[in-house]
Amino acid sequence: MTSFGRFVAAARARGALVVQPRMGFSDPARMRAGLLATKGAADAVAGTLTIDSYTRVGDEPAAVRALNADVPLNGYPITSYSPLTSHWVLDGIPGPDFPVQVRHGSASPQRIVSALARLGLTATEGGPISYCLPYGRTPLVDSVRNWQQACEQLAALRDIGAAPHLESFGGCMLGQLCPPGLLVAISALEALFFHRAGLRSISLSYTQQTNPTQDRQAVRALRRLAAELLPDTDWHVVLYTYMGVYPRTPHGARALLERSAELAVRAGADRLIVKTAAEAHRIPTVAENTHALRIAARAAARTTAPARADGHDRTDNPVYAEARALVDAVLDLDADLGKALLAAFEHGYLDVPFCLHPDNAGRTRSHIDAAGRITWSDIGALPIGRVSAPRGARLTAGGLYDALTYVQRRYDEAPAPRSAPGPQHPADDEHAHDLLEV
Repeated sequence: MTSFGRFVAAARARGALVVQPRMGFSDPARMRAGLLATKGAADAVAGTLTIDSYTRVGDEPAAVRALNADVPLNGYPITSYSPLTSHWVLDGIPGPDFPVQVRHGSASPQRIVSALARLGLTATEGGPISYCLPYGRTPLVDSVRNWQQACEQLAALRDIGAAPHLESFGGCMLGQLCPPGLLVAISALEALFFHRAGLRSISLSYTQQTNPTQDRQAVRALRRLAAELLPDTDWHVVLYTYMGVYPRTPHGARALLERSAELAVRAGADRLIVKTAAEAHRIPTVAENTHALRIAARAAARTTAPARADGHDRTDNPVYAEARALVDAVLDLDADLGKALLAAFEHGYLDVPFCLHPDNAGRTRSHIDAAGRITWSDIGALPIGRVSAPRGARLTAGGLYDALTYVQRRYDEAPAPRSAPGPQHPADDEHAHDLLEV
């Protein structure tokens, strides 16, 4: 079986950033074509098989009805198609130079994990917090139990010689307006949850936000925490291109993608989840996904990593100080990390701003300061008072809108380059018109 962790390590050793799309189609032929097209898009590409919304919530009957009525879904219904169909989709595609990760968004992932394992796949992502709070009203206690079982299912694949890999989505909570110290802490805690369930190949996530300096601090803080908490683990950091309101202009979208690739290299991330110029308008095509992968790979290749991007430096890092305080407070609550996470939300030690889930206290608030940093305006009961002081007034409705569109406006309103870089891949010319029409 293909090892996702070894693939990323091999790319790191040769100085390549792994780039990966968000991509899932309900039509098997289109899903197969998408995997084949992205496989050769750049030097180091990981494949993605994203699951549809019905399957994420366990409503396979609705997925089957849609398939029977030829209604397209927003992903691949892995538990509704027969294994023969899914084996055909994947036939000859996954391998040591192209692992395929299943991405889903489910607080009850056991059936999805069983399905991907039957297909010989070993990499997926999510987490008991990050795939619960932002996506619905599933009680956190149920999500923790479900994810414990799913982790044990994945870890059991080690008994047959596989190297299962699980990525925490914790660094991407709600996509925006969450101060990075909390994102880093949640990603680290979920990674430790995976480790305690028996997994030894893990990735930790962080999403690009509003200030490049703060983002570099966050990625380096995440690397440092991973080194401290997971010493016997094959781990890496994955960065997500900005997940909030996306630029609507082609030049703005491209610039934001390029900045995310540069951030990944300079901060020490090993993998980048890309977005396309179509994100603000519709679900991107296969051609737009492959084009985005090439743009990101080229931007990464021309960026030089600093000598100390390894996350082991001990320079002053306010994001690390905040994240470490949160992690330590949660770990002190209970020796059982699942119980500790539940207690942390009950006490407000973990509290995601603007999150409406019933198990989230909802007492914290954040804002974007004059330097473009996401900072706390109210820390609620977060145990970070010694390392972080809230500043600024609470957001008004107008202020919230301005904050949510901050990145989109900054990139769209920047002057477009006089001439875009010329195509560096034979297929770029073929799809240029697709990008100009969005």
